Amino acid sequence: MRDFRTLEIWKNGIELVKQVYQISNKFPSEEKFGLKSQIIRAAVSIPSNIAKGCSRNSEVEFKRFLEIAIGSLFEVETQLIIAQELKFIKTKKLENIFSLIEKEAKMINSLINKIKNS
Repeated sequence: MRDFRTLEIWKNGIELVKQVYQISNKFPSEEKFGLKSQIIRAAVSIPSNIAKGCSRNSEVEFKRFLEIAIGSLFEVETQLIIAQELKFIKTKKLENIFSLIEKEAKMINSLINKIKNS
């Protein structure tokens, strides 16, 4: 069992959740149960699945939870693009979060490949 709290990918996931909350607070109030709710759930799923994977005893299971986490990461990115297209948030406000998403994706993919090749 791994200590998920020491993993950079988990820490970045937590930071991503905080940024998603800040950005989604700018969405129109009628989106409270729509896109806002969905994007928050997807964001929370990223570090949550990394933590769940750390509790597993096999590398195969850990890898599977990392794959779920990266799926949630891409879901968040897609939903942010939708919010951008709907003019809920300005493109300039998304630069930092898109950079964090790219960094997180690279880190998760790197760990997945390390597990695959071991």
